[in-house]
Amino acid sequence: MTTVYRLEDIPFEKNSVITVGSFDGVHLAHQEVLGEVVRKAQSRKGRAVLLTFEPHPKEILSGKPVHTLTTLEEKRRMCERLGVDLFFVIPFTYEFSRQSSRDFFVNYLVDRIGVCEVVEGYDHHFGRDREGSIEALLHLGKEFGFSVVAMKAVYVREEIVSSSMIRRYLLAGSIEKAEGMLGRRYSIEGTVVRGDGRGKSLGYPTANIRTSTDRKLVPANGIYVVEVDVDQARHVGMLSIGVRPTFSDHGDRTVEVHLLEFDNDLYDKSITLTILKRLRDERKFASAEELVRQMHRDKEETMEFLAEHRRTSPVSPHA
Repeated sequence: MTTVYRLEDIPFEKNSVITVGSFDGVHLAHQEVLGEVVRKAQSRKGRAVLLTFEPHPKEILSGKPVHTLTTLEEKRRMCERLGVDLFFVIPFTYEFSRQSSRDFFVNYLVDRIGVCEVVEGYDHHFGRDREGSIEALLHLGKEFGFSVVAMKAVYVREEIVSSSMIRRYLLAGSIEKAEGMLGRRYSIEGTVVRGDGRGKSLGYPTANIRTSTDRKLVPANGIYVVEVDVDQARHVGMLSIGVRPTFSDHGDRTVEVHLLEFDNDLYDKSITLTILKRLRDERKFASAEELVRQMHRDKEETMEFLAEHRRTSPVSPHA
């Protein structure tokens, strides 16, 4: 797959099948769209193209941070696995957003990239103030000689799959519901940094994680069972997300993981955490001793879950 950040670096190819969108999460509905793009391109012996944006358009248009389900690199890797040929990242600015839907499609797709077919989700909107719709796209297709495919909504548990719904589930700690819509387990990438050593003093040394970007969505505070990928090896552990209320009423939010049966130095290493199960909410305990007793129970529950997980799911389908 070729990754491009400038329009002028893309060779014109009329035989291109294109989709345009944020594709945050590359969830089940996104996978349907991208799968259709790849299939159409292969049948035409053409080029499968994704136009996406960085940062997320809502961040520029609302002026507020948007916590995304996938970093740009995670999204790029997933699209490559799905068979996309050209991954075009458009820097999203307010000025860019002021283009009309027609100008965008003519200036980018018709005149510069080349297009024979466009595939989009059923609710796709584009251009200034989201004025462009599937109906408008059909009119453009007739005018400029490309066909348009509008994919149907994808449902899980009678709910339409969407990035916004997945964000709500993760922020509520509903990990399994989020997984169902993502089509995979949720993961967080980051670097191990030095903490205050409190976990070690409690008998549960932890690796403190600085996420790869502050825009990556971190799920609800609580204790989770995770797989941990570091140095091309996979381990298991208990993940704690929260403010450690037993020790402070005004603590900073941290992401830290205790690896089971592992005691090597992890500082400055890149690490990927894949969430398997949520054990419980974060709680304030009356003492450190009470917290440690609960951690022992968490570990027992973790080991029981992992024994069952390994028996039924030997490979975790994470990104």
